[in-house]
Amino acid sequence: MSVPFTAGSGGYAAYRIPVLTLAPDGTLLAIAEGRKASSADSGETDIVSRRSADGGTTWGPLTVVTSHGANTAGNPAVVTDPESGDLVLVSCGHAGTVTEADIMKGLAVRQVYVQRSADSGATWTAPVDITAQAKASWMRWYATGPGRGVAVTGGAHPGRLVIPANHSRSPSSGSTDTGAESRYLGAHALVSDDGGHTWKVPFTSSNPTGALNENESAVAELPDGRLYFNCRDQGGTVPGTRADAYSVDGASTLQSAYRVQGTITTPVVHGSLLQVPGGPLLYAGPEHPDGRIAMSIRRSDDGGRTWWTCRRISGLHAAYSSMALLDTTTVGLLYETGDWTASDRIEFTTVPVTEL
Repeated sequence: MSVPFTAGSGGYAAYRIPVLTLAPDGTLLAIAEGRKASSADSGETDIVSRRSADGGTTWGPLTVVTSHGANTAGNPAVVTDPESGDLVLVSCGHAGTVTEADIMKGLAVRQVYVQRSADSGATWTAPVDITAQAKASWMRWYATGPGRGVAVTGGAHPGRLVIPANHSRSPSSGSTDTGAESRYLGAHALVSDDGGHTWKVPFTSSNPTGALNENESAVAELPDGRLYFNCRDQGGTVPGTRADAYSVDGASTLQSAYRVQGTITTPVVHGSLLQVPGGPLLYAGPEHPDGRIAMSIRRSDDGGRTWWTCRRISGLHAAYSSMALLDTTTVGLLYETGDWTASDRIEFTTVPVTEL
């Protein structure tokens, strides 16, 4: 176990939204939002990183990956382009003085950015604004991931980069709603067929009935080539707090809209996915139904149809997480935790695949 990020250190009041990825040369990257003044979702926020050359035992110095000055940079999502070997990072940003509710009401805007690293995260290109490609005109709120995307290995779109994402829409004309109501949330994918240089949105899944409100989402490629999406249900009226969907064509379409996933018991929170080659599909997230506490790893042996807890990590406060396969025998887990709040620190631990 190690602790790459601790609240109050490195010039940031809090660190949130962990992303763990293994670069092609074996360097392990821990990425997070560094929030300057508090743990709040808005305000001056940078995307920061630490790198490890020894599998997460020790970490190099904190570096800033993305900064928009006094504004908010966040929702990091990373994927490796298999052709170039570059790490591709997408993220979002907005004015530091506005909130998510302001954006959902149409009072402010949200941008989408992409960056690349050709040296395993040691340096990154400047953020390039891809909002015009990535965000439909009717979308208000927009969030990439957070977490890790996938590079499709087969089918009609080999090499396609897929980033799970979510959005909100405006109310219909004449409605007295503001747009900040949870029923206007929905999910989509952001894909690139040229290694992350250009992007498009192939599908959206959102139906403003309030029954199921798709929010932060994760993706994994199953052994049979299907993509499995799992998302947070933000206050929907159906029982449960998770939903999932499948794509058989590399995220061009969904087989059906997101449907409730009732075998994952968790509070309303982000969750992460990892498909172990030759092994189970894994989901990491808090296990306690009433609050963000008790990080655990669940497994599915039927491609995400049903889930069961295979490893409890901690009984402490816990929230967002990210997993990566470190080698053929070891899963790495980076997750928010703490003795008194889930934003006290971001901790890294490893779990043998044989124990999952």
